[in-house]
Amino acid sequence: MENALYKTYFRHILEIVARVESEQSGGIESAALVIADAIQSGRSVFAFGCSHAGILVEELFYRAGGLAVINPIFNPTLMLNTRPVTMTSRMERLEGFGKEIVACSRVSSGDVLLIHSVSGRNPGAVDAALAAKERGAYVVALTNVTYSARVSSRHSGGKKLYEIADLVLDNCGDFGDASVPVPGSEQKMAPTSTVIGALILNAVVVHTVSILAERGSPLPVFRSANVDGGDEENERIMERFKNQIHYL
Repeated sequence: MENALYKTYFRHILEIVARVESEQSGGIESAALVIADAIQSGRSVFAFGCSHAGILVEELFYRAGGLAVINPIFNPTLMLNTRPVTMTSRMERLEGFGKEIVACSRVSSGDVLLIHSVSGRNPGAVDAALAAKERGAYVVALTNVTYSARVSSRHSGGKKLYEIADLVLDNCGDFGDASVPVPGSEQKMAPTSTVIGALILNAVVVHTVSILAERGSPLPVFRSANVDGGDEENERIMERFKNQIHYL
């Protein structure tokens, strides 16, 4: 079916991809440079997100073709296997909780923290960013700037993530994230933040590795554990970068 609704989604995703390439390449390159510098200087790289935003933390972490030195910051009450799942929303909005999560991590001066939050309005992401900056870390935010600018902060400080971060990557998505109108309704479906966010963050990883390669630095890139020799190579990588890996 030429006019099938899913094809509308495909076309919209491709439009956003083109916009991201046009508007966010500078930010992607800047983020990669910061991360490459941190890796090369022996510092650590962390990633954090609440609920569905945390899916991209999993995307970056412990996977074939990914950076071995990406350290996830997970909290059980912010992950989608929590029951009732509505608790993730309550905890994401609990002021102070994000600071406690960072306080229990190993984020410190000179490190980099990637934070994903589409709206950037909830205290979970805002407090995590504030806490990381207080510790001297560099904060890279992946968010939707237009969406975030149209909603109020739920944090008592009145700030949203994009207003706190040192560097902002915009996913260029739709207000409310969902993008395809439901027939006969004002409601939309088919969010774009996961597919576009994964594209942006993997682009950051690719450019990070290209910078390290140009500098002649060791490359902490995982091989697939399902190809011959993969386990052995990954063990060597984890041993070499063990001081920057905090999830083992």
